[in-house]
Amino acid sequence: MGVKIGVLALQGDVSEHIEAFENAVKASGSNAPIQVLPVRGKQDLDPVDALALPGGESTTISRLIERKGLHDSLIDFEGGIFATCAGMVVMASNTDDSRVHPLGRLDISVKRNAFGRQRESFEADIEISGFDRPFHAVFIRAPVAKHVGPGVKVIGSIPEGVIALEEGRNMALSFHPELGNDSRLHIRFMKNCGLL
Repeated sequence: MGVKIGVLALQGDVSEHIEAFENAVKASGSNAPIQVLPVRGKQDLDPVDALALPGGESTTISRLIERKGLHDSLIDFEGGIFATCAGMVVMASNTDDSRVHPLGRLDISVKRNAFGRQRESFEADIEISGFDRPFHAVFIRAPVAKHVGPGVKVIGSIPEGVIALEEGRNMALSFHPELGNDSRLHIRFMKNCGLL
C-alpha cells in the first residue's frame, strides 16, 4: 500500500509541492513506495501519512479550510505537516490578521507579509541548522515568526525574525523550498516523520 503524502489543494502552488516531494523521494535514494496526492476534502485527508500546506494567500486558504469543513480535521491530523509561507501563517497559534483562523498546530506568533508587498519579494542563501551549506530560499510576501514557544526548535532565522522551525513532526518555513532544486528540507521532513 505504501506511504501517502498529501498536498492541501485549495489554493497556492499545489503542483510545485507535489513535484518537489516526488523529486525529494528520488533524491533521497529511497525505494520506499511513496505517493504524493492532492487533498481537497476530508475524504482525501484520511489516508495520508503527512501533509503539505502550500504557500498562497493565507486569508483565502483559511477561509477555504473553513468552507470545506477541514479546520478541526487539520487540528486533529496525526501526521506531520510541512507548511510553507502562507501555510506557516495558518499553522500558527497567533497571527497579526484577524481574518486568519489559525490551526494552532505550532506554538508560534506570526507576522504576515513581514517584508512588505509582492515587489519586496527576494531570494537569499540562508543558514539552516544541521545543513553543511546554505539553502537558497525564495521569499514571496513572506511571514516571520516573532514569538516561538519552548517546544519549538528554530532551524533558521534572519534579523527580521524566525523563518524556519520544527515542532515534533511539523516543519514550517516562511519561504518556498518547492520553487528550487534543493530537496534537503523535504527529505528532512520525511525523515522526521519516519517516512524515509
